[in-house]
Amino acid sequence: MGNDNSRITKEIKVFAVMMVLLIMVIPTGSAQESSVTSLDVSVQKYEPFPAEIGQYVDVWVKVENFRSGQSDDVTIKLVPEYPLSLDSEKNAENNIGILSPDSASVQEFRLYVDENTKPGTASFDVYYRGTDNSPWIKDTFKIKVGSTTFDSKGTLELTETTSTPDMFSPGDKGTISFKLTNTASENTINFEGEDYDTNARIQSASLTGADSIKVTSGVQEAGIVGPGNSVTLTFNVEVPEEVQEGTYYLDLAIIGNSYSYNNIWRVPVTIDSSSLKMIPSKSMILTNSEGKIQFDVANLHQNTISSVSVRPIAEGIKFSPAEYFIGSMKPDELFTIEFNAVAEEEREQSSLTLEAEYRNGFNDHTTSANVGNLEVVEEKTDTSTGSTTIAFVLLIVAAAGIFIYRKRKQD
Repeated sequence: MGNDNSRITKEIKVFAVMMVLLIMVIPTGSAQESSVTSLDVSVQKYEPFPAEIGQYVDVWVKVENFRSGQSDDVTIKLVPEYPLSLDSEKNAENNIGILSPDSASVQEFRLYVDENTKPGTASFDVYYRGTDNSPWIKDTFKIKVGSTTFDSKGTLELTETTSTPDMFSPGDKGTISFKLTNTASENTINFEGEDYDTNARIQSASLTGADSIKVTSGVQEAGIVGPGNSVTLTFNVEVPEEVQEGTYYLDLAIIGNSYSYNNIWRVPVTIDSSSLKMIPSKSMILTNSEGKIQFDVANLHQNTISSVSVRPIAEGIKFSPAEYFIGSMKPDELFTIEFNAVAEEEREQSSLTLEAEYRNGFNDHTTSANVGNLEVVEEKTDTSTGSTTIAFVLLIVAAAGIFIYRKRKQD
């Protein structure tokens, strides 16, 4: 029995030793490991897009601490793979330092795309850790690599610019369209002893402006434009309410067949704040509380406006029609409109306002003008003329009666 107890005691001791050794081997979730696993990396953007063959590309990598623990000494390292390479090996590693919970840091790296590579994708690894003693963690990212050189000699020209509306007002939204034409007249051209096609390629097109005009469309890709053919690119724009009238410039940038075929056009855009002018065309007098009033309405805006309607407003006065619909008005076009007016209460005058609504493109506008006072005058009927007429009629009747009486007496 004693031997059995001794054997059991030895087994318990051995088990205890093994458990201690096992606990020593298993990681205990140290602060170092926590600082590593609390980090996350992502590629925010890279420019140009796609990365251009034989050129540098800038890459922005975001490191984020998404947990509650603080990372005390964050380091990030970028290791590219062919065809990518760092602009300098000393720029491969960036030490960020302390990264608090729910905070992030964006680091910029510059890579070179080998000139002999082919269009497609390229990869690079991002290593990161939370402290000097933490193990590195690796993530792999890919970027698109394109070509900016083609065996084509087509040349693009900006041949037409249109907008909707034709002329913007402050507060308007609309579109600006650009017609690009490949000016080549033949399908091929011989240059320095070699034959090239005359296609023109638009790899990307972008429109940028200042705060005065906001471009809400992104980069566009139009592809190939054959010789003699055209393509139209349309961008959405917004004009803030506070913009002053005048001429502003937008930049239309085109990346074409190669660097020698890239273009930037300065495109003027005019903002016109003028609208309708409304003035009386005859005296505004109501005789015995009623009359006709007439106005000239002129379009001072530099393009055609539509859905024009005018409504007169005066206290105590009823107008017919209540609203006059004109419709479309060309620049400098004038319409004369007329209303019947009736004073519904006793008054000598009433201030008159004309309120107009119209559309510039798809944008609704309202304008108003105080055109003066409506005068209400009363004219008394001239009774003397009426009395004279009655007396004259009675005289004729009397004379006729006397004549008839004498005639009968003679008979």
